[in-house]
Amino acid sequence: MPALFHFEVHTPYRLFFSGKVESISLVLIDGEKGVLAHHSPFTAPVAACLLRVRDDQGRVRTAFITDGIIEVTEIKTMLLVDAAEWPEEIDVERALTVKQKAEENLKNDILTFENDSAKGKLRRAELRLQVAGMVSKV
Repeated sequence: MPALFHFEVHTPYRLFFSGKVESISLVLIDGEKGVLAHHSPFTAPVAACLLRVRDDQGRVRTAFITDGIIEVTEIKTMLLVDAAEWPEEIDVERALTVKQKAEENLKNDILTFENDSAKGKLRRAELRLQVAGMVSKV
């Protein structure tokens, strides 16, 4: 049996996940990172990405998460993000609308900060749609 560790995902609105897991993988601002039991402690910023969680039964679940921060300690691993959604929680119509608006904004000649905002919205919408597409694959 693989070693397990306690993992929690918190948003400002709820405890998204709490339980024993074999591993997690996500994207830090400097690249993809995997965490297993007994990982050396660290704290790092997380980019909006797909979070993959291998639970204590060996099943892998994928969720969408926004930017945040991860803290790995000897006791537990905790992820703090603005939003986290399982595939069945994603509003596909809303994500498609946000994606379309962001693409339109990027085509227009807009200010730099508006361009950066549109790129972020587009990335998050595409990630949500990618995760939502996994509902039928599970």
